[in-house]
Amino acid sequence: MLKYIVQRLLMLIPVLIGVSILTFSLIHLIPGDPARSMLGEKATEAQLESLRAELGLNDPYIIQYGRFIGDILQGDLGESVQSKENIGYELLHKLPATIELTIFAMILAIVIGIFAGVIAAVKQYSWFDNISMTGALFGVSLPIFWLGLMMIWLLSVKLNILPPSGRLTAGIKLDTITNFYLLDSILTGNWSAFKDAFSHLLMPGLALGTIPMAIIARMTRSSMLEVMRQDFIRTASAKGLKKHLVVFQHALKNAFLPVLTVIGLQFGLLLGGAVLTETIFSWPGVGRYVYLAVLGRDYPVVQSTILMIATIFVLVNLLTDILYKYVDPRIRFD
Repeated sequence: MLKYIVQRLLMLIPVLIGVSILTFSLIHLIPGDPARSMLGEKATEAQLESLRAELGLNDPYIIQYGRFIGDILQGDLGESVQSKENIGYELLHKLPATIELTIFAMILAIVIGIFAGVIAAVKQYSWFDNISMTGALFGVSLPIFWLGLMMIWLLSVKLNILPPSGRLTAGIKLDTITNFYLLDSILTGNWSAFKDAFSHLLMPGLALGTIPMAIIARMTRSSMLEVMRQDFIRTASAKGLKKHLVVFQHALKNAFLPVLTVIGLQFGLLLGGAVLTETIFSWPGVGRYVYLAVLGRDYPVVQSTILMIATIFVLVNLLTDILYKYVDPRIRFD
């Protein structure tokens, strides 16, 4: 196991090098003058030249890339051109918002998706199967930006049930310890802040979790149907085991590996930054941070953040592979 983990971590190095080269190249291929985009049309030529010199934009591509990699290897993600803040410091404060949103969305997706998939498989071709799988098809197909806007229009504008954006209502005080608002409100016993933070989390969490929920439901149903046709399931039923034990103890456990793969992939994608969801709901996380940086041509922020997202995605996939061993002890890592 340890040897496998070390090998996977070593494989991370060429992946990150490739991501860094691709990101750095694509950003520098964007047409237009980045200095002009950052300073605006009214900037003087002297101001533009000063910014180009400060960012090293006049240097050859290979020198700019070498400087970027050298800073990364020293743990320096650089400084944001727009805010003048250290990028590592800003990511440290924005990442908890994305993690909190992602965990909430994935909990909804896993619980509802697995439940719907199991029931749909057990009651194949029933009304529940037809409705749930049709809903899953819509869930995969609906664009997040449209779904998010429709949720805001219905639940915030028309019904006034949930707040439309942000993490906390203005005026609500919360002593932050970890920057995870739900956790901080519990640790400080601030239940009014907990209720408010949870209400802000509901809409973006549901919007973000819609696609993973649909994918998990369809994968669970497909995998369960395959396992439930196996001989050991018929044997368990013939022995007189109760149906719920056959379904959850035997069938679901053996059908869970493909579902776990999907969960790991979706969790890595969401944790990397849900750009559309965070932008629509003004959620102050990594995704919105990247979006604003792209609009402002803030090169250092875009490059460092995408590299961090790639690292998170690969590490989540590694964790998923390790969990295979605990789900199915027969798996060996050679």
